[in-house]
Amino acid sequence: MTKLVSWNVNGLRACIGKGFLDFFNEVNADIFCIQESKLQEGQLQLELDGYEQFWNYASKKGYSGTAVFTKIKPISAFCGIGIEEHDTEGRVITLEFEEYFLVNVYTPNSKRELERLEYRMKWEDDFRSYLKKLEEKKPVIICGDMNVAHNDIDLKNPKTNRNSAGFTIQERNKFTELLSQGFIDTYRSLYPDKTDAYTWWSYMFNARAKNAGWRIDYFCVSECLKDRIESAEIYSDVMGSDHCPVGLVLK
Repeated sequence: MTKLVSWNVNGLRACIGKGFLDFFNEVNADIFCIQESKLQEGQLQLELDGYEQFWNYASKKGYSGTAVFTKIKPISAFCGIGIEEHDTEGRVITLEFEEYFLVNVYTPNSKRELERLEYRMKWEDDFRSYLKKLEEKKPVIICGDMNVAHNDIDLKNPKTNRNSAGFTIQERNKFTELLSQGFIDTYRSLYPDKTDAYTWWSYMFNARAKNAGWRIDYFCVSECLKDRIESAEIYSDVMGSDHCPVGLVLK
């Protein structure tokens, strides 16, 4: 069994002050991915016994950023997707293991007024091409904050959010396209009809207490890994960020 966990920590230093290490130690994942670290190199010395650490920092201070902590030694590790336009924001880390590639991603947000939607569409196409290229060599596991609620079931208030970043038809269609090209949303594959299963809540309007959330954090895997999905988890009671962690166990 391999246990994987992913968490958008919304600032790792802040999250550490709110119990990050308690959860990290308790969950005892083989591979633990974070997004939105909001760090520059050298700003944090993290002692994680038994884990190798891989970091990708944004060039802009206090913004974006990803990291992977793994007990399993990878064959190789690389940052970005090889396209300069996309690779300055620290959004992707890929680790190659014996049986698969693991891709940790923090997908760009389309922002208020959808000012970044056009860029997001280009990102989606380029990122999907990158995944398909990896898949020519071996299966792929993608995890992270993908900044889209796929279907009405994936957020509390679909009707009022049709034109909101993360729920536009354009973003949802790109996620559909990813799945149609051979990837599985692991949580929905096990729980197709489960409602009120969210991973992000606005800090406003007491949203988390009311569970008025969105499911925008995922583990997606190549179809050939389907029979190895043992469990998929949303750790909705874990605080410390506006997102909660999500998990996957592979046989």
